[in-house]
Amino acid sequence: MTELASMEFHPQPQAGQARPWAFPAPERGKLDNGLTVLRCHRPGQQVVAVEVLLDTPLDAEPKGLDGIATIMARALSEGTDKHTAEEFAAELERCGATLDAYADHPGVRVSLEVPVSRLPKALGLLADALRAPAFEDSEVERLVRNRLDEIPHELANPSRRAAKELSKELFPATSRMSRPRQGTEETVEGIDSASVRAFYERHVRPATSTVVVVGDLTGVDLDALLGDTLGAWTGSPGETRAVPPVVADDTGRVVIVDRPGAVQTQLLIGRIGPDRHDRVWPAQVLGTYCLGGTLTSRLDKVLREEKGYTYGVRAFGQVLRSAPEGTGAAMLAISGSVDTPNTGPALDDLWKVLRGVAAEGLTDAERDFAVQNLVGVAPLKYETAASVANTLADQVEQHLPDDYQATLYQQLAATGTVEATAAAVSAFPVDRLVTILVGDAAAIREPVEALGIGEVTVVAAE
Repeated sequence: MTELASMEFHPQPQAGQARPWAFPAPERGKLDNGLTVLRCHRPGQQVVAVEVLLDTPLDAEPKGLDGIATIMARALSEGTDKHTAEEFAAELERCGATLDAYADHPGVRVSLEVPVSRLPKALGLLADALRAPAFEDSEVERLVRNRLDEIPHELANPSRRAAKELSKELFPATSRMSRPRQGTEETVEGIDSASVRAFYERHVRPATSTVVVVGDLTGVDLDALLGDTLGAWTGSPGETRAVPPVVADDTGRVVIVDRPGAVQTQLLIGRIGPDRHDRVWPAQVLGTYCLGGTLTSRLDKVLREEKGYTYGVRAFGQVLRSAPEGTGAAMLAISGSVDTPNTGPALDDLWKVLRGVAAEGLTDAERDFAVQNLVGVAPLKYETAASVANTLADQVEQHLPDDYQATLYQQLAATGTVEATAAAVSAFPVDRLVTILVGDAAAIREPVEALGIGEVTVVAAE
């Protein structure tokens, strides 16, 4: 008989000792023109990320011109006093750089990513875009047309339509937060190059702006480089602007945005809660994650795994705006979609989950899993320079200390199950939630009314 070949087993590799990790701490400085600078040296990150924060909040937009901050942000890369729009795009491409900008409630963010070897040229282009944007009539007109073309598509998107309705319901009509961030057809149509330039000249200046630079800065004289580029940007001193308080009405109610014949119902359930300045924030993050942060969270276990109503339901908290004095607000929401016939049963079970958390609490296993996911993956989450730069910019925008993110992970790890439960219950009280349903009102209104989760009204989809 042929002898069987013996197998030699090698010892199983053992995991090494985990290296200590903390969110990177930036160095602060200021240029002669008043521009605040945060820098963070990240060895090995050969693609440098730059974030510029402009103090141009949406509530600073002129009356009747909602969306002008968005048009201005998009126009920053559409030509300068040195380059036409086409030439500017070509110069960026030669640098291997990308430049993006968008407007949100706190202000305008401009993002640049570029190989470190071409950082000087790219920073020069960024400085030109901030210092002397062209705002040519033809380019602004094109951007306005593009924005007008986007609006019907957004209204046709169930999740975007739900978000628009939730903002309209939560905030008073006088609040900028009640209206679409990028404007409506009526307001965008009134935007022209003259109004964009006037908005830019009134609000965009280095003294009220911040730049964040993250990447491998070995051998880079960043002080000299910034001085030669962004340092040439001039402007008047900053004005102190009062930040209006966030006022919201979270009286429990249901609004159905009617989509006759829809085979699915898009649901968005929300209210306003504390922002990152509040001591409850770490527990709120943890409790919300346990509730609906991932496929294995409690909402998905019931609505997806047990009942098969949905592909997934998520719970989250998103900061809307923070003030220098340490106040602000976040949107706390639950979002997902279910098939039309099961809209009533799905909402019934969702409320049962919320009541169950209030009555019985979260489990230690849920808490431990959430901590592992939120804290354990942090080193991977911040592997790129862009992710670090974006988080540092968020901290500046929300008036948080530079070590906030590092401290947050320590707080998350130290938060217990009881604290996480209390925060989740406080974040999503069953009688203080505004529910938006985008779906077939004829099919879902009666079963939703039978749940008793709030007065039900129906509005047209537009």
